[in-house]
Amino acid sequence: MRILLPPVLSAAILSASPAVAEAPDPARLKATVEKLVSFGTRHTLSSPDDPVRGIGAARRWAGAELTHLADACGGCITVANIARTFTGPRAPQGAEIVDVLGFQQGTEPKRVVIVGAHIDSRVTDVMNATADAPGANDDGSGVALVLEAARILSKEKFRATIVYAIFSGEEQGLWGSQLLAETAKAKNWTVTAMLNNDIVGNTIGQNGARVADRVRVFSEGLRAADDLPAYLAARGNGGEDDSPSRSLAKAVRDIATSLPGGLDVFVDRRPDRLGRGGDHEPFLKLGYPAIRFTVGAENWDQQHQDIRTENGVSYGDTVDKMDFDYLAKVAAINVATIRRLAAAPPAPNSATITGGGTDDTTVAWQAVPGATRYRIHWRRTDAQDWQRALDVPAAETTHLLKNVVVDDCFFGVSAVGTDGAESVVTFAGQPAR
Repeated sequence: MRILLPPVLSAAILSASPAVAEAPDPARLKATVEKLVSFGTRHTLSSPDDPVRGIGAARRWAGAELTHLADACGGCITVANIARTFTGPRAPQGAEIVDVLGFQQGTEPKRVVIVGAHIDSRVTDVMNATADAPGANDDGSGVALVLEAARILSKEKFRATIVYAIFSGEEQGLWGSQLLAETAKAKNWTVTAMLNNDIVGNTIGQNGARVADRVRVFSEGLRAADDLPAYLAARGNGGEDDSPSRSLAKAVRDIATSLPGGLDVFVDRRPDRLGRGGDHEPFLKLGYPAIRFTVGAENWDQQHQDIRTENGVSYGDTVDKMDFDYLAKVAAINVATIRRLAAAPPAPNSATITGGGTDDTTVAWQAVPGATRYRIHWRRTDAQDWQRALDVPAAETTHLLKNVVVDDCFFGVSAVGTDGAESVVTFAGQPAR
């Protein structure tokens, strides 16, 4: 394995978010997707060395784009590659998987918010590395979103480090995201959130209907990384809908409601579409909060297809089938989410509740460095969304809620920073025995 990561940089000075946030540009997003399509194929097993066609040329171009953004912000982004050779059924001779990464370092350099997408593409035969595989929506749309997020957010400064991740090897086995997830583990990063964007740029579904008012956000309930005792604890606490990833998805939905003219976030309560997967999954397996953005209505004639027309049906993942105004709205949700979570303190590592046999509930949590206050959330156990909240001073790590019966409510705690940016909510369960 080869890992090239930037050294710890000098601490940046945290600044507030801009008074008027810049919106993602549909024209820029389209130009990026068209450039990616121009490489012919970006199949993982295509040429890594050809200067104009294949995965290598596309990765070098993406790295150069991140470098241009770094130059424009005075070096605020450090561009690096990580690589490892993977072997599997879809690469029996082995393939070097290279991730292109941009690190925008915050004042807490080892705490990261990751926004990612995969650059590789394919046609019907997953082993066909030579045919044209434009991969406009799958996943040129996600790569364009990552680069546009970097362009906008590089003009600001944050507490957490933002990692702009462009993965290879997704279609062969989620290898690029596995590589980054394992790198995060090896480097002891604290992953506040991983936002995977895959197929985020079309609005016409398989049945021809246009769905342009929502984006699906997939998140796990019970955690893939938990063992049996942890599953039983979640069951006993009623925490199936409040895992870190589900809490992240709910935060994204709430953030999206504040964006004028934005999209409804459909919190899809599954890790991914049935029988399918994406680059957030290796992060889930290692216990990191991770979610997937995907369009509200997929068109499977435009995914993993040889380019052709049969019986009047046009097959293939081409630019003309995309909606770049819609993609800009998905990008805006990502940007707003990253902005909030990278500006906020980390969420409390844990929170607990006690109060059985009384009319009151005591909520306790671990202190969070840099928090200026904490926000206690609660709701009735028959509700999915938080209904009440109370802010308490940073000096407190325990609080008594009078006349709130522990058996009838769910509870959680978030940390709030000086500028009002709030972490995701940490669900509170019974203390460990």
